[in-house]
Amino acid sequence: MGHLEIVGYIAAIIIVIYIVWRNAEKEKKEDKDRELGLKYSYKYPRLAMTVDAIVVAEKEGQEMILLIQRKFDPFQGFWALPGGFVGMEETLLQACNRELQEETGLKNVALKQFFTFDAIGRDPRHRTVTTVFYGKIRGNTQVLGGDDAAIAEWFPLNSLPEMAFDHSEIVHKFIKENF
Repeated sequence: MGHLEIVGYIAAIIIVIYIVWRNAEKEKKEDKDRELGLKYSYKYPRLAMTVDAIVVAEKEGQEMILLIQRKFDPFQGFWALPGGFVGMEETLLQACNRELQEETGLKNVALKQFFTFDAIGRDPRHRTVTTVFYGKIRGNTQVLGGDDAAIAEWFPLNSLPEMAFDHSEIVHKFIKENF
């Protein structure tokens, strides 16, 4: 057996050892993920999914929109659409109804999907995509700020306060397409 054959056998053995070692490391990671309850694990960053609600009502002949004043940063004290993060075990519509109830006290609003907003940088915390729902209710409905909403209040559609995130753009798109 010549030197070249010996070098070839050694190289093949090293490759086999490396493949076995790499597979063992991969299995260790998968075992650890299973222990932590992670069924699937990805190396890619993931975005956050939120929902927001546009609720309008006619009061004294004027179209009004429901807004909440944010209790916490980012944008503490600014006005925003009621909404928040989607839970892992709920649909977008369920999340929107939950957030609407938590932040304003409104229940059983017939909501329809309006649009999904995905501009990069729309939330200073991280990459966030929101799906906006809308509904119309009777004009004499009382609301009360709750959860992370300091206040819930009705505003005329033609006289909006300064708003958090990209909510002003969202409302303007809604007005343009629906009024």
